[in-house]
Amino acid sequence: MNNRSLVTIEDYSKEKMLEMIEKAGHFEVHPNSRALEGKIVATLFFEPSTRTRLSFETAANRLGARVIGFADPKATSSSKGETLKDTIKMVSNYADIIVMRHYLEGAARYASEVTHVPIVNAGDGANQHPSQTMLDLYSIYKTQGTLENLNIFLVGDLKYGRTVHSLLMAMRHFHPTFHFIAPEELKMPEEYKVYCRQQNIRYIEHTDFTEETIADADILYMTRVQRERFTDLMEYERVKNVYILRNRMLEHTRPNLRILHPLPRVNEIAYDVDDNPKAYYFQQAQNGLYAREAILCDVLGILNSSEHER
Repeated sequence: MNNRSLVTIEDYSKEKMLEMIEKAGHFEVHPNSRALEGKIVATLFFEPSTRTRLSFETAANRLGARVIGFADPKATSSSKGETLKDTIKMVSNYADIIVMRHYLEGAARYASEVTHVPIVNAGDGANQHPSQTMLDLYSIYKTQGTLENLNIFLVGDLKYGRTVHSLLMAMRHFHPTFHFIAPEELKMPEEYKVYCRQQNIRYIEHTDFTEETIADADILYMTRVQRERFTDLMEYERVKNVYILRNRMLEHTRPNLRILHPLPRVNEIAYDVDDNPKAYYFQQAQNGLYAREAILCDVLGILNSSEHER
């Protein structure tokens, strides 16, 4: 694997995560630069995406890079039967870095092993989403002033939700207490609970989602039930609206509480929550730009430099 690739959040140490948060803060102040001038960023999205693709492409453009790639695999040679290996090796001839989203778990790891060009995993199936995790960490740090000793409530699709899997692994360094709120069909997979026990991460499981349940939350991380992950649509219909956050549920929550969501939302956050000062999901999405600028520069081995700033 190219040693600068970002395939899983486990590629980052605690010190590296804090360094990346600092870099993201730099880019929030200085979002436009020529740090990647002359570089070509390839965005290969084998699975639909709006926020992740656009924020990576905006990050590349703001850094002065040029962007190639696709958002619809039907328009590529993969629709003719070209293998992932051949696609990656072909694109590697044209680009300095590949940002890839794929529907298969492990696809990003595989891609990093068949090319000399660094790979950034923009989501592989229900497995990992490390760039989302970095913007989540940056959002948590900005709103709480720390990453240490927080009560983090994860709500909804904890079975297929790659964002919550990555966040759980990232927080192993910061002594959190996790609350897993999910119906039986979507509860946190056993492998991640084993991981928590191995890393001495405290967690509590719930099936109820009430004002009382979330009263002690510092971070309330909502997720949508992902229709595209279900093979049984009857099961999806049973669970899709099981947890809905409404504004009245926030009345007695902690003043520092912030609500995060990787977006897009469907029905899991009522629109009356949007105007609540504890709602932070749109700012969280904006933070994705700064976190991804930091990731692109870091993976390409380019340091923040004042001479690049405009």
